Parts: sequence; C-alpha cells; structure tokens
Amino acid sequence: MTDAASLFTPTRVGDIEVSNRIAMAPLTRNRAEGDRVPSPLAVTYYGQRASAGLIIAEATQVSPLGQGYLDTPGIYSEAQIAAWKDVTDEVHARGGRIVLQLWHVGRISHVSLLPEGEVPVAPSALRAQAKTFIQGGFADVSEPRALALDEIPGVVEEFRTAARNAMRAGFDGVEVHAANGYLIDQFLRDGSNTRQDAYGGSIENRTRLLHEVVAAVAEAIGAGRTGVRLSPVTPANDAHDSNPQPLFERAVERLASIDGLAFVHVIEGATGGDRENIAFDYDALRSRFRGTWIVNNGYDKDSAVAAIDSGHAELVAFGRPFIANPDLVERLKRDLPLAQMDADTLYGGGAKGYIDYPTAS
Repeated sequence: MTDAASLFTPTRVGDIEVSNRIAMAPLTRNRAEGDRVPSPLAVTYYGQRASAGLIIAEATQVSPLGQGYLDTPGIYSEAQIAAWKDVTDEVHARGGRIVLQLWHVGRISHVSLLPEGEVPVAPSALRAQAKTFIQGGFADVSEPRALALDEIPGVVEEFRTAARNAMRAGFDGVEVHAANGYLIDQFLRDGSNTRQDAYGGSIENRTRLLHEVVAAVAEAIGAGRTGVRLSPVTPANDAHDSNPQPLFERAVERLASIDGLAFVHVIEGATGGDRENIAFDYDALRSRFRGTWIVNNGYDKDSAVAAIDSGHAELVAFGRPFIANPDLVERLKRDLPLAQMDADTLYGGGAKGYIDYPTAS
C-alpha cells in the first residue's frame, strides 16, 4: 500500500479547479459519426470517467483539412459543437472537469480523408514514414504540400475559432496539440521543417507557430483555460530533431511568456512506449514554466505519487488505463487491480470495448 494522499488532493489548473491530481489523457477512439460529429456513445464514455481530476478529451480537428484518421471528431461545425455540449453537460453533471484537445494533423493524413482535391499540408513537402487509419484499415500517409507563408495566419485562426467553439460547447478549456508529429510539432522539428522563411531554420523560427497558436487561443478564451501538449523525444509519426533539448527548452520559454497559461502536458519518452528512448532533461523544461505541469507515459500509482511529492509534476495523466477502467481514480485510491483493455476494440466500432467496461464495484 502506498501513502498516496497527495494524488487525491484538489488543486487548480490555471482557472480550472480539479478534485484530484489524476488526468485522463486524450485517447483517439475513432467513433465519430457522419460529418465528424461525436456519437451519443461519447456522452456515456466521458461521463463514466468524470472522476478524473481533469479529462483531456480526444484529439479533435480544427478544420476539415486537419483530419488525419477515419471517424475522428471535429469542432468546426454547429452539429459538432452541439454534440460536444451533450458530453460536457454529462461530465459536469457528474462533478468532472473536461478540456478539449485541438488538433491539426498536418502531413499525417491521407487524401481519402480530406476535402476533394486537397492533399495534406505540412511545413515542408516531406512525406512522413508513417501510416494512418482509413476506410479499410491502415495505409501509408499521402504526399503533403508545403503551406505557403500567407496560409499560416489562417491556420492560427482555425485554432482560435476552434477554441471559441470549444467554450461554446461547454468545455472548461482546451489543450493545443503540439505533440506526436502532428502539424505544430512538424514545424518545431528540423526533421520535418526545412523552410527558409520566418517559420524555419533557427529554433526561434521553428517555435514561432507554436507561440502564435497558443497566444491566439489564450487571447480568445483566456490563458487560464489554455494548455499545450508536447512530446520532446517521441518518434511517433516520424517525429525527429537533431537536437531536441535546446529546441524544447526554448519552446517552453516562449509558452511561459504567455502570462497565466494554465498547463503544459509532456509525454516523457516515446509515446506509449519506452520512457528512456533518448536521454532528455525534463526538469530543465519544468523549471522554465510557472503553471501546472502534467506528465504522461507509463506512470503507475507509485511513480505518480513520487512525481507529485517530489514536485516533478502537479498532475499525472493516465491514458490506456482509463480505457478499461472508467473508475481508475477509485481503483488507484483503494489499490484495486486494474482491468486490461481489449486491443481489438481500440479504434472504431460501437459500444463494445468503449462503454461496456465495468467498474470494480
């Protein structure tokens, strides 16, 4: 038994009061309907997990061109906003707090998922060594085109509008997805960004889009309801950089310059895999940011308690454990065994493997 009181104490994440230090990480489940609208099943799914201190809802595209996987939801249409409002109402009725992860996949997409005649966009016209999930299964991503300089302000505006839409849908805030090899992360890294203009080359230029997007979102909905996700050394979706330490130190410095920013959420190591894949000093990032620090990747109860007690983080995010354990907070509190998820029902489908996992009691 672990003396874990600290993990279950209330705190504030920017302007958001949370009941404990356990976050539910964003988890893509590919169950949106029709025009990328969250299904009624999502109301049950998130409601079941409302005991998390903070739910970070699944990655949700800010525009039709931002989609990279089959049946992922959006936050750019009235129907999407209305469906998400049903989700947030249910979570709030159960005493929970929920923010929406805002997503543009950039080059991690396929032409079959995009508006007719469009191809994926990226900082540079470099095809990723990666696959995506389309009708019929997994497929290689499509060849992207480089965003023109005059298109970049439009991307910033898409994030700003999406953040406002999220607040209309009743979310407590948003998390800007700048991790896992998606569009903002593609701009950060010299492995995917070979631009020669104001958004490429130097670290200052490569961190420009991240700063512009987060500043725009913070201006639109309040910095205290705005967070960011980063993954400094993940290889996910062909993400790589020749020198990630100074890159991400500067990225966090620029985020810290946005007064009152609610949180930074960091994936330590390889997303969903080895925490020690590349040597990296996460505390050097932590020391540069005054807001809430959320850590993620392979934590269990003991390591989560250690992270909180040592000051390494204020919250710990759990991803896959929340899939099969809607009552994860209670199971951790009472040292109950965790159920194992059914990997065959992770992506796509209906209620099976989504809302039918029982609670321990």
